[in-house]
Amino acid sequence: MFLKPRFNTFSKIKVLLSALIFLTFSCGNGPAEIPEQYHDFCSHIHRNNSVSLSEQLKPFDTLMQHQTGVFVLEDGGTSMMARAWFSEYAEKTIDVQYFIFSTDNVGLIACDYLVRAADRGVKVRILIDDIMVDAGIHEILTLNSHPNIDIKVYNPGTNLGKNLAQKLTRFATDFNRANQRMHNKTFTVDGKIVITGGRNIADEYFDYDHEYNFRDRDVLFLGKEVSKVQSSFNTFWQSNLSVDVTELVSEKENTFTDSNRFERLHQYACNPNNFWPQVRERINNMPQTIQKLHENGAITWVDSISFVTDLPGKKIDSSTTVFSQSTRSLIELVMKAKKSVFIQSPYLIVTDVGLNLLKNAIKRSVEVKILTNSMSSTDNMEAFSGYQRCRKQLLEAGVQIYEFKPDAAIRYKVMTGALQEKMNFTPIFGLHAKSMVIDGNISVIGTFNFDPRSAYYNTECVTIVHSNKVAQGVLKGMEEEIKPENAWHTTLSYNPDALATKSKRTNAYIKKIVPKGIL
Repeated sequence: MFLKPRFNTFSKIKVLLSALIFLTFSCGNGPAEIPEQYHDFCSHIHRNNSVSLSEQLKPFDTLMQHQTGVFVLEDGGTSMMARAWFSEYAEKTIDVQYFIFSTDNVGLIACDYLVRAADRGVKVRILIDDIMVDAGIHEILTLNSHPNIDIKVYNPGTNLGKNLAQKLTRFATDFNRANQRMHNKTFTVDGKIVITGGRNIADEYFDYDHEYNFRDRDVLFLGKEVSKVQSSFNTFWQSNLSVDVTELVSEKENTFTDSNRFERLHQYACNPNNFWPQVRERINNMPQTIQKLHENGAITWVDSISFVTDLPGKKIDSSTTVFSQSTRSLIELVMKAKKSVFIQSPYLIVTDVGLNLLKNAIKRSVEVKILTNSMSSTDNMEAFSGYQRCRKQLLEAGVQIYEFKPDAAIRYKVMTGALQEKMNFTPIFGLHAKSMVIDGNISVIGTFNFDPRSAYYNTECVTIVHSNKVAQGVLKGMEEEIKPENAWHTTLSYNPDALATKSKRTNAYIKKIVPKGIL
């Protein structure tokens, strides 16, 4: 299902050119500081001290010992509010692991919730991948200076605290290690509840960006399987690839002793222009929501669920048939499929191995459908260029392909965050959900893109749920998203590339200089 990366000298030169573009325009050390606030917005914000997470989960204590409660988070607004409420009422620990944690609007509000939790004595650990750190050094060190907050950076040396020359030198002299990234995304509270899936921490993953948002999917679960997520986080945290941020950057002139150093962050988050009051009100009502979800059967208690994760330092030799844990688990699911395989992946690149896997499924009379991004909706032209190269082979094999529309009608259904107020514009939407439904009975929600980066370089995690009810819920959304108002049906005689803007079509052509193996 995955492209085997092969790198000769010429390929590495092209990769370095691509890295130059990527590191110049996509990464960096972010904004210099949090915007100044000129009013006291926090005086009217009060926390309900009579509520605690343990009390809210107490009715489920017996169930949680033997089963796992599952709730799929389809829209960004609900997914954001769940993270906020669990942060607000965490009692012991919050462990945060993300590929991207931006200090945009959603990111700053998330940081505010984490600081407030730390103020109550909650121990907060934040693990982020180095290559996509998008925050000012001062802000990172300030956050880390809280006695109850620790920040580590995974596989550093490529971005944080480095200038452009140093970044390129890392790629040129230590290419293989620089190319290994942590793509896991987990949010664990008190070792009792987890949110994991496709979303990073940034505006566009929670329907709050005014120009471009992602159609994404997370899964929330509580109970027995949470211990595996906690164990995985601890493994990454203790890995020698995860380095304390203070070992990477420093501000010697700043001792971070100002007792009011988080006040600007608090005021920013309290400002109703940044965080709408109606959203806060919905967050405050979360306790009743959790109980109602249980009473209405929206939380599904399952016996068979698996959180599968790769180990730190993942680097798979593509010349062998050895696969990582996440890759192997997905291959086995497809091999065992009897009726249907429905895949959602924003980036879709296959090789002979993957093509044969899908061909064999189709020969067994298994229906294979894939929804991926169109040229018009994608945020990654390098990956789309790789998809263009294998699209015909997939269609000839009998795979049914659908390409997501940038103006998909479903965006009005999932864009709950941005629709809290009347707007005179509607953001473009791209697909970012990484999900699979097998035979209508097994659902997979995780971080795994169907491309070589996920197969061979990035550490990934997926949650596999054996439940007809959960699978049918995910499948219902998938089926809706391939309807004509949401996606184009691509065939051997038709694809929607020509409907993309001229600049995107030109960009796709230029991106063909990037070797397929690095996509």
